[in-house]
Amino acid sequence: MKQIAVNKSASFEYFIEEKFEAGIVLEGSEVKSLRAGKASLNESFCELHRGEVYLKNMHIALYDKSGAFSTRDSRKDRKLLLHKREIAKIVGRVNEKGYTLVPLKLYFKDALIKIEIALCKGKHTYDKKRTIAERDVKRATDRAVKELFK
Repeated sequence: MKQIAVNKSASFEYFIEEKFEAGIVLEGSEVKSLRAGKASLNESFCELHRGEVYLKNMHIALYDKSGAFSTRDSRKDRKLLLHKREIAKIVGRVNEKGYTLVPLKLYFKDALIKIEIALCKGKHTYDKKRTIAERDVKRATDRAVKELFK
């Protein structure tokens, strides 16, 4: 499984409750651009519209060898492919207060391009500060253990 893009800020900004794997509808030039690793999930989000899930604001760079016919928008909406029961579960949870749907990572699974999305709840500033403090403590202990066994 080769990762194409990762949303690093998602785990810092949200509590991740449940993860889903989804397919994504792409064009040929977009696939070639993804194979070159030219994609970004920063500031992207998922939205529900008429019983379907769409990925918004994900950047896929235009493929440079595609010619003049592919002057598409690099941040267009892309449809995600999920089972109906998964969509129903997501709709039920997103309608609750505080839940949102966030893309986590984009990767190759065999020859297919998949995206991992998650149902998340937003963190407050004190939760973020606690996460930073825990990360600093973990770094310090790892550094101390490394020095001890040097």
